[in-house]
Amino acid sequence: MKKKVAFYTLGCKLNFSETSTIARGFQEDGFDRVDFSEYADMYVINTCSVTENADKRFKTIVKQAQKINPEAFVAAIGCYAQLKPEELAAVDGVDLVLGATEKFKIGDYINDLTKNDFGEVHSCEIEEADFYVGSYAIGDRTRAFLKVQDGCDYKCTYCTIPLARGISRSDTLQNVLDNAAEISAKGIKEIVLTGVNIGDYGKGEFGNKTHEHTFLDLVKALDGVEGIHRLRISSIEPNLLKNETIDFVSQSNSFVPHFHIPLQSGSDDILKLMRRRYMSGLYIDRVNKIKETMPHACIGVDVIVGFPGETDEHFLETYHFLNELDISYLHVFTYSERDNTAAAEMDGVVSKQVRSKRSKMLRGLSVKKRRAFYESQLGKTYQVLFEGENKEGYIHGFTSNYVKVKSPWNPELVNTLHNVSLTEIDEDGLVRFDFEKITTEV
Repeated sequence: MKKKVAFYTLGCKLNFSETSTIARGFQEDGFDRVDFSEYADMYVINTCSVTENADKRFKTIVKQAQKINPEAFVAAIGCYAQLKPEELAAVDGVDLVLGATEKFKIGDYINDLTKNDFGEVHSCEIEEADFYVGSYAIGDRTRAFLKVQDGCDYKCTYCTIPLARGISRSDTLQNVLDNAAEISAKGIKEIVLTGVNIGDYGKGEFGNKTHEHTFLDLVKALDGVEGIHRLRISSIEPNLLKNETIDFVSQSNSFVPHFHIPLQSGSDDILKLMRRRYMSGLYIDRVNKIKETMPHACIGVDVIVGFPGETDEHFLETYHFLNELDISYLHVFTYSERDNTAAAEMDGVVSKQVRSKRSKMLRGLSVKKRRAFYESQLGKTYQVLFEGENKEGYIHGFTSNYVKVKSPWNPELVNTLHNVSLTEIDEDGLVRFDFEKITTEV
């Protein structure tokens, strides 16, 4: 009988791409992969430590696995496992904890899957996380997350990612292109580029700081890969999103007009405290440049509320900054203290109640921004890629510029591209459409 293994991923698209690669390794070693809700001999939890909630959820997920099979071997890997290995090892039921470099060699650390009395820890000093492991995730067979870069050399005062993932390093250009071709050969229509700081692509490509390729080189090379219908840039720092890249995307065969650009605060005072590498003026320039070249582009924004020292005035500065900016939606994060970060020692702590209130205000603004963006796209024709899930009798899809559409469920539409005319916004905020000429079908 084959052993069964199940995976649970917390956090970002990068974590999902790495979980997929690790899971394929288990399957090559003769394991059957099953859903996390099913009986398995081993459960692997890929952790995140960006927010307090991700830490708390870990214990709940371990209990979930133990409820299904109390004798299952439980392994914790990923960012939280690198930052606080002993803490995870102490959680009842955890048998193995692997850090940033060890997670990719998990097969070397498991024997007969006999449970341990105490969690066994294998975690390197983060300075040793200096090699690159390529990976990609295939989710619903319409979209894949392709990792191109790992680690970060930035020193933002609130962030633990450099401590959890190490220095900035990149995949070789050839390996990225090979992975993209492999994904395309599986019939997947869209690739989302992921990494910790993908605009830094090129650094560490050869195991050192020499640069042969840049992010623009990567974008140009990927645009030439046959069989890829859509390429999406997941998230890129404003100071690393250059005019040349924006211009290229506007003329590209495959890259879609959708950018996700972290802001974190609209107040220059707070940006300085965060040690971000730009001021609000540069951010405005990036948004204006995108809208000049691609007026229909979708622009998403990350923002943190409740950072130490953020007064009511600073928050309102951020609120008005975002309200006046031609953006499409927000991802709002409530600041949470992380050990071993400079921000955790700063004065001017904002109460949890005030953080929550500010978060609610920005989430409300995000709803308004998304609605306004969707309304501005009505009457226009776009290509939609339909997804594979039946959601309460409807099939969903996204236009190239990230407008979410819905239509009565039709399995024949799954993983197909169609031109549609956007007609109206439904009660749930999604967009209805009329079909135009079919462009591509599986």
